[in-house]
Amino acid sequence: MTSVVGRAAPPRPVPPRSSPGHRQRSYRLGRWDLKYSPYLYITPFFLLFGAFGLFPVLYTVYVSLFDYDLLSGTKKFIGLENYRFVLADTQFWNAVYNTVGMFVVSTVPQLIVALMIANLLNRQMRARTLLRMGVVIPNITSVAAVGIIFGLIFADKYGLINSLLGEIGLNPVAWRDSRYSSWIAIATMVDWRWTGYNALIYLGAMQAIPKDLYESASLDGAGNWRQFWTITVPLIRPTILFTIIISTIGGLQLFTEPLMYGYGLPRGGTDHEYQTLAMYIYERTFTGNFEYGVGAAMSWLLFLMILIFALVNFLAVRRSVKGAQQ
Repeated sequence: MTSVVGRAAPPRPVPPRSSPGHRQRSYRLGRWDLKYSPYLYITPFFLLFGAFGLFPVLYTVYVSLFDYDLLSGTKKFIGLENYRFVLADTQFWNAVYNTVGMFVVSTVPQLIVALMIANLLNRQMRARTLLRMGVVIPNITSVAAVGIIFGLIFADKYGLINSLLGEIGLNPVAWRDSRYSSWIAIATMVDWRWTGYNALIYLGAMQAIPKDLYESASLDGAGNWRQFWTITVPLIRPTILFTIIISTIGGLQLFTEPLMYGYGLPRGGTDHEYQTLAMYIYERTFTGNFEYGVGAAMSWLLFLMILIFALVNFLAVRRSVKGAQQ
């Protein structure tokens, strides 16, 4: 046998030296990876948005220029005639009035109550975590279930609210026969579902406020109410305006709550007392004469309304932020 002791180790293979052209290609691929890979990762979102978001929106512009019968599929180009028809339609303006009215009746008390609830949850109290979880439970409840239950609560004959009114000696209210009483019933439904959601948004903004400000105010003799109006509200003003924008967009698209309140009928009462603009679009497009072009025109007018309200709120936010910075 041959001894291996003292035998020299075999030389390690020397990797081939890369050529300058190979190094340049690797450098170029690395740069491309850093520059273009983020766009590749977000491409699926834009493809889905283009197919299911952008294309339907642009297609409604095309449809709004035609006399389009959804049932038969026949269409005839009429230009802006659908928009002229809608703007001269008294029922359209009735739906706009109902939509804006219910938006104001529901949003103003909703945001005020949410602000008060958030202020209470921001204090040191027992079971804070449980209460914070509890206020958001209505938001995860099915909208259809909420509409059915509140429809029974505000029933004209055997509803819970009319029973309570009878117990204290007041006459029952025909909630569905009057414009403003139906607004109150629907606004109560909307507020019950969304107040806790907005309260949690306010609570997150309040917890970002430095505690030193409250301690300094307490040393100066400011009470809880004065601290709330002089410290809390000014510092969370951008958050308040953000919730106003979100509530505006949602309020102008109000559909499911009044639809379920009216037993699933898009008329919004016998005389359209609580028919919103979204309900009227549904009625003209998918019931009756199936006027696809008219419904598309009304949809774009609704979009313009939301855009105007959102722009006004955006300008208010920007003005508020600039005032805070100065």
